[in-house]
Amino acid sequence: MASKSLFISTVLSLGMALTGCDSTAPSRSNLSPEDVTIRSAHSTWLDEIFQTEVVNIGLEQLGYQIAPVKRLEYPGIYLSLANGDLDYSVVYYSPSHDGMLDQAGGEEKIQKLGVFVPIGNRGYQIDRKTAEEYGITNLAQLKDPDLAKLFDWDGDGKANLAGCNPGWGCASIINHHIEVYGLQETVEQEQSVYEALLDDGIRRYQEGQSILFYAYNPHWISAMLRPEQDTIWLEVPFTSLPENEELSEAETTFNGKNTGFPGGAQEIVLNPDFAAANPVAKRWLELVQFSLEDISEVSLQIKEGEDSPEKIRLLAEEWIAENQEEFDRWIEEAKAAGE
Repeated sequence: MASKSLFISTVLSLGMALTGCDSTAPSRSNLSPEDVTIRSAHSTWLDEIFQTEVVNIGLEQLGYQIAPVKRLEYPGIYLSLANGDLDYSVVYYSPSHDGMLDQAGGEEKIQKLGVFVPIGNRGYQIDRKTAEEYGITNLAQLKDPDLAKLFDWDGDGKANLAGCNPGWGCASIINHHIEVYGLQETVEQEQSVYEALLDDGIRRYQEGQSILFYAYNPHWISAMLRPEQDTIWLEVPFTSLPENEELSEAETTFNGKNTGFPGGAQEIVLNPDFAAANPVAKRWLELVQFSLEDISEVSLQIKEGEDSPEKIRLLAEEWIAENQEEFDRWIEEAKAAGE
């Protein structure tokens, strides 16, 4: 009995000692920003590097330490967030990335924080000069061989539509549209590196030729060829997507035009445990955001040569300086979340 009592006493003493040690060390839920190193990742897309730089500058001003940012493919980012290997990322594009988020565990494993970059539209554009001269407002008008030939640059009699990289979701939607709108005989999608296709289109535009291309916003193309000034968005005759026939016309309509594609917003996503333990960082990530025009302009600057890590950091600092009042207000509101 004596030995049993001694054993119990020893266990209780050890437990009290361990409890005492725990009480002197900060728990994950009461760490100050200075004690937290935040881990993030983005893809190879340079615009995301700029966005992450702005976010991390704010986190640094709030007192957090910043780990070297990782570059990962999108599925890997979501898996790392779900597993707790990353704390946040700017890469969630809704609805395009819904499947990847779900495969990583859904919203139980990854928390979405709302709009980071507002909803941008997608669809088909042509140069405004051709649109006005020939009265072209709808993609279905290119059933007319004479109109289609305006955009034929390889001499096969079909309009060359500058489309998407093979494997991108937009590539399959464009092919679907060509089929369901009855354009197989007059329109063909050019599939290659998207940026290279746009560069070819810009060259033709500058030479006075007619151009037809797929576009999404935000992107540098909107800063170089401005919608409703240099180009127009074409409507489609009705809404039809290869994997979602239930999508409503309202969901593909922007500024009164049915462009045939659903819009998409960009959101910050983060690990829920990190969010719960770091209210100041969470509030900052909820507040910081960009306009579509901001991202398009920065995207153009990056395209025109400001594409090194050092130059992108400078772009982030310049954006903050130009939006200093709002940036400072976000900082103060984030600090208040920790009080």
